[in-house]
Amino acid sequence: MADIEPYESALDSVPGAHPYPRTSRYHDAEIGLHRLPDGTEVRYAKRRLLPPVGEQETQDHTVGAGERPDLLAQHYFGDPGQWWQIADANPVLDPRELTEEAGRVIAVPAAGGFPRGDRRV
Repeated sequence: MADIEPYESALDSVPGAHPYPRTSRYHDAEIGLHRLPDGTEVRYAKRRLLPPVGEQETQDHTVGAGERPDLLAQHYFGDPGQWWQIADANPVLDPRELTEEAGRVIAVPAAGGFPRGDRRV
Protein backbone atom coordinates (compact mmCIF):
# COMPACT_ATOMS: atom_id res chain seq x y z
CA MET A 1 0.00 0.00 0.00
CA ALA A 2 2.94 2.36 0.49
CA ASP A 3 3.32 2.61 -3.30
CA ILE A 4 -0.15 4.11 -3.82
CA GLU A 5 0.07 7.73 -4.94
CA PRO A 6 -2.02 10.39 -3.24
CA TYR A 7 -5.22 11.24 -5.10
CA GLU A 8 -3.93 14.66 -6.23
CA SER A 9 -0.65 13.24 -7.58
CA ALA A 10 -2.44 10.53 -9.52
CA LEU A 11 -4.64 13.15 -11.20
CA ASP A 12 -1.57 15.07 -12.43
CA SER A 13 -0.84 12.30 -14.93
CA VAL A 14 -4.37 12.33 -16.38
CA PRO A 15 -4.94 15.18 -18.85
CA GLY A 16 -8.13 17.09 -18.05
CA ALA A 17 -8.66 15.25 -14.75
CA HIS A 18 -10.43 17.21 -12.07
CA PRO A 19 -10.34 16.55 -8.32
CA TYR A 20 -14.08 17.02 -7.85
CA PRO A 21 -16.77 14.61 -9.08
CA ARG A 22 -19.18 15.75 -11.79
CA THR A 23 -21.96 16.17 -9.22
CA SER A 24 -19.92 18.57 -7.09
CA ARG A 25 -20.58 22.29 -7.14
CA TYR A 26 -16.82 22.71 -7.56
CA HIS A 27 -16.48 20.43 -10.59
CA ASP A 28 -16.26 23.33 -13.04
CA ALA A 29 -14.12 25.50 -10.76
CA GLU A 30 -10.63 26.17 -12.05
CA ILE A 31 -7.86 24.64 -9.96
CA GLY A 32 -5.14 27.08 -8.90
CA LEU A 33 -1.60 26.35 -7.81
CA HIS A 34 0.14 28.30 -5.06
CA ARG A 35 3.84 27.77 -4.47
CA LEU A 36 5.03 28.27 -0.87
CA PRO A 37 8.44 29.84 -0.15
CA ASP A 38 9.89 26.37 0.46
CA GLY A 39 8.72 25.23 -3.01
CA THR A 40 5.77 23.18 -1.79
CA GLU A 41 2.85 23.33 -4.23
CA VAL A 42 -0.64 23.80 -2.81
CA ARG A 43 -3.62 23.23 -5.09
CA TYR A 44 -6.89 25.04 -4.43
CA ALA A 45 -10.25 25.58 -6.09
CA LYS A 46 -10.53 29.10 -7.48
CA ARG A 47 -13.65 31.17 -6.93
CA ARG A 48 -16.82 29.45 -8.08
CA LEU A 49 -19.04 31.80 -10.05
CA LEU A 50 -22.78 31.40 -9.73
CA PRO A 51 -25.23 31.32 -12.61
CA PRO A 52 -27.18 34.56 -13.04
CA VAL A 53 -30.33 34.44 -10.89
CA GLY A 54 -33.44 34.45 -13.03
CA GLU A 55 -31.69 33.34 -16.23
CA GLN A 56 -31.92 29.60 -15.67
CA GLU A 57 -34.96 27.41 -16.17
CA THR A 58 -36.65 26.90 -12.79
CA GLN A 59 -39.92 25.88 -11.25
CA ASP A 60 -41.51 27.32 -8.14
CA HIS A 61 -41.73 25.33 -4.94
CA THR A 62 -43.74 26.39 -1.91
CA VAL A 63 -41.84 25.39 1.22
CA GLY A 64 -43.71 23.12 3.60
CA ALA A 65 -43.17 22.75 7.34
CA GLY A 66 -40.07 20.71 8.16
CA GLU A 67 -38.57 20.81 4.69
CA ARG A 68 -34.80 21.23 4.28
CA PRO A 69 -32.64 21.97 1.22
CA ASP A 70 -31.20 18.44 1.21
CA LEU A 71 -34.68 16.89 1.31
CA LEU A 72 -35.79 19.09 -1.58
CA ALA A 73 -32.71 18.06 -3.55
CA GLN A 74 -33.53 14.40 -2.93
CA HIS A 75 -37.09 15.00 -4.13
CA TYR A 76 -36.20 16.99 -7.27
CA PHE A 77 -32.82 15.53 -8.25
CA GLY A 78 -32.71 12.16 -6.52
CA ASP A 79 -29.57 13.23 -4.61
CA PRO A 80 -29.57 15.15 -1.31
CA GLY A 81 -26.04 16.33 -2.06
CA GLN A 82 -27.39 18.53 -4.85
CA TRP A 83 -28.94 21.04 -2.39
CA TRP A 84 -26.43 23.58 -3.67
CA GLN A 85 -28.25 23.77 -7.02
CA ILE A 86 -31.36 25.02 -5.23
CA ALA A 87 -29.30 27.44 -3.15
CA ASP A 88 -27.61 28.79 -6.31
CA ALA A 89 -31.01 29.46 -7.91
CA ASN A 90 -32.11 31.69 -5.03
CA PRO A 91 -30.54 34.89 -3.71
CA VAL A 92 -29.62 33.69 -0.19
CA LEU A 93 -26.33 33.66 1.69
CA ASP A 94 -27.21 30.72 3.94
CA PRO A 95 -29.03 27.76 2.35
CA ARG A 96 -31.00 27.23 5.57
CA GLU A 97 -32.81 30.49 4.76
CA LEU A 98 -34.52 28.70 1.88
CA THR A 99 -36.69 26.54 4.13
CA GLU A 100 -36.86 28.53 7.39
CA GLU A 101 -40.34 29.79 6.70
CA ALA A 102 -43.17 27.53 5.57
CA GLY A 103 -45.10 29.09 2.70
CA ARG A 104 -42.06 30.77 1.14
CA VAL A 105 -41.84 30.27 -2.62
CA ILE A 106 -38.37 29.32 -3.86
CA ALA A 107 -36.94 28.54 -7.29
CA VAL A 108 -35.82 25.00 -8.04
CA PRO A 109 -33.68 24.57 -11.16
CA ALA A 110 -34.74 22.15 -13.84
CA ALA A 111 -33.20 18.70 -13.43
CA GLY A 112 -29.99 18.47 -15.37
CA GLY A 113 -28.40 21.54 -13.84
CA PHE A 114 -27.71 25.02 -15.05
CA PRO A 115 -26.84 25.87 -18.63
CA ARG A 116 -23.22 26.80 -19.27
CA GLY A 117 -22.43 30.40 -20.03
CA ASP A 118 -22.16 33.67 -18.16
CA ARG A 119 -22.01 33.32 -14.41
CA ARG A 120 -22.19 35.85 -11.62
CA VAL A 121 -19.84 36.30 -8.67
